[in-house]
Amino acid sequence: MRGRILIVDDEKDMLALLKRITSEETDYEVVTEVDSVKALELFKANQFDLVITDLKMPKMDGITLLEAVKKINPDVSVIILTAYATIETAVEAIRKGAYDYVTKPFKRERILVTIAKVMQWQKMVRENLSLRQALAQKDGSPLLLGSTPVMKQLLERIRQVAPTMATVLITGASGTGKELVARATHQYSLRSSKKFITVNCTAIPEQVIESELFGHVKGAFTGAWKDKRGLVEEAHEGTLFLDEIGDLSVNMQTKLLRLLQEGEYKPVGSLVTKKADIRFIAATNHNLKADINDKHFREDLYYRLNVIHIDLPSLKERKQDIPLLAHHFLKKYAETNGKEVRKLSPEATQALLSREYPGNVRELENIIERGVIFCTSGTLQVKDLHLDTEGELPYPELKEDIARLSFKDAKDKMISLFHNQYIVSLLRESGGNISKAADMAGIQRQYLHRLMKEAGIDAEQFKQKPE
Repeated sequence: MRGRILIVDDEKDMLALLKRITSEETDYEVVTEVDSVKALELFKANQFDLVITDLKMPKMDGITLLEAVKKINPDVSVIILTAYATIETAVEAIRKGAYDYVTKPFKRERILVTIAKVMQWQKMVRENLSLRQALAQKDGSPLLLGSTPVMKQLLERIRQVAPTMATVLITGASGTGKELVARATHQYSLRSSKKFITVNCTAIPEQVIESELFGHVKGAFTGAWKDKRGLVEEAHEGTLFLDEIGDLSVNMQTKLLRLLQEGEYKPVGSLVTKKADIRFIAATNHNLKADINDKHFREDLYYRLNVIHIDLPSLKERKQDIPLLAHHFLKKYAETNGKEVRKLSPEATQALLSREYPGNVRELENIIERGVIFCTSGTLQVKDLHLDTEGELPYPELKEDIARLSFKDAKDKMISLFHNQYIVSLLRESGGNISKAADMAGIQRQYLHRLMKEAGIDAEQFKQKPE
């Protein structure tokens, strides 16, 4: 993501000079403002890595602006410029949090070197923030977002259950976050430093799941050319998460029951019994009691698993959390895709709140990811969400023949069509101005020009013709 610089000076010539220097010699996005009060409002509404401000200005001087922006974002870097250099003002600026203090007239190289140092510092700040967030996730706190009473109760239940050795059964509809709850339970547990192993009982074919779980010895079956450790052994002293356990065959349920009851198992083809020290967590979107009545699930296994039961609410039951979740996903996918999308419009938020979400949180996440990809400004609008075409192929021209294409050819064609439609939308919005379109997309002008050339798109057709 490109660094962003705000330059504030009441001298228009100085502003123009600084913008020219920074724009020509760096790849940063530069915003200028002659009015210091308006500059503060700009800072409140946008994200900046660096503020370069003159010291002596009407309305608000540089030191006051420095203090104000630091209150809003303590991590922002500030460079003070002044023609009235004194030891006292330099000391005051540094004491108030300025990164550096540059006197006018300054040398071009001096200001560029200072900016380069600041932006390198900002990069380190962002990396440290990412590291702190990753460590916070290890602690479990940001994995489950929500401020509604039902979510507060859920988090409290996890905190109570996690430090114990009790087996946990997590139920809930698809997309409600069952794996997140399982991971949070592991990360709050006394086994958090050990492995968290996931077994997807739906994804693994029935004929190989026993080998995947318990391992096998050489020669146990055709293709078993060497001994193999199973996932149970991998999870020793850690946590084994049995996802979608309702899809496990009755035969495998019997073998799993012994593991839960005795803590013992045998690799396929082996006569040797092994011990397993494991914390078990299982999850399902099935109604297991109904499956028991239909003879699809063993009742004794159900009671072995259902020591602690955590039932997850649907998104419909916690609609107040939608704005919080939406902003979390917006930030996530803006960073992933290198987009400058920072907020949701009130209309987009209202549109999200009015939906039913049969796919729950996962559905909301998919909608926001799609919206970020199609958004061409800093604010996500209703039109970017494409709610009216959900469930359809995004490109009607593919409907007839996509199933006849190989995966690679279908993917290449989808990407090509996306590029074409996205570029056309950008140029239409920018009136054929390639530089503006590149800024809207958050990409380099040269890269956009190359995409246009590959797609055979001419910007001239989007420019306003004189009457």
